[in-house]
Amino acid sequence: MAMTSSRSYLIRALYDWILENNCTPYVLVDAEREGVEVPLQYVKDGQIVLNVSPSAVVGLKINNDDLSFNARFSGVATDVYVPIHAALGIYARENGQGMLFENDMPPVQQQPAAATEAPSQPARPERKSQTPQLTIVK
Repeated sequence: MAMTSSRSYLIRALYDWILENNCTPYVLVDAEREGVEVPLQYVKDGQIVLNVSPSAVVGLKINNDDLSFNARFSGVATDVYVPIHAALGIYARENGQGMLFENDMPPVQQQPAAATEAPSQPARPERKSQTPQLTIVK
């Protein structure tokens, strides 16, 4: 018997747990997934980290299909919408404790390059991030 995704349930539970421990919940989002509505100027390497603490957002809703709220980015009120499959993890800003989720969606399909286009640039080496490092828990 196929079951629904547990991602939204885990996000809600971890959100409550993080708040009860007086920490700040951050949600990591794949900003390149279809349907994601976030301020693009804050997207880095296809991802964005959102502070979803009660003091940072208004009207936070986490249901089985999506996560949505209103927040200010550089003083501009912005509606944010994240399909639940685009939420890659939730963690506490203060200590990095939380959970990353497996990417259960196929990658966005890229159009094949035309034969007349120049070859693509080599991949950049990965930079070490200053953000907390999380591991996938199964």
